[in-house]
Amino acid sequence: MFANILGFSLFGLAARLGQLGIQKRNLLDNPGAHLISMGVFGYGGYWAYRWDQRAGVLIAEKRAEIAERRQKQIAKAEEAAAAALDGA
Repeated sequence: MFANILGFSLFGLAARLGQLGIQKRNLLDNPGAHLISMGVFGYGGYWAYRWDQRAGVLIAEKRAEIAERRQKQIAKAEEAAAAALDGA
């Protein structure tokens, strides 16, 4: 999680410095804005990490549900096949 937040924060700093470079302004003029940018992008990194974790849980739950449904279908098919053999 720390690496994700740090990476997004550094990207935010790079975005801020790129913005100031395009505007041809002093890069170290307002360090508070750099911190705000890093904080906002860091929060985005935290949100992305939490989203990734939640998506992993949802995918695992869905896979378990699908596997359970398949097992039920296989059991029904085997019962139907056994009933067909007994009836024949």
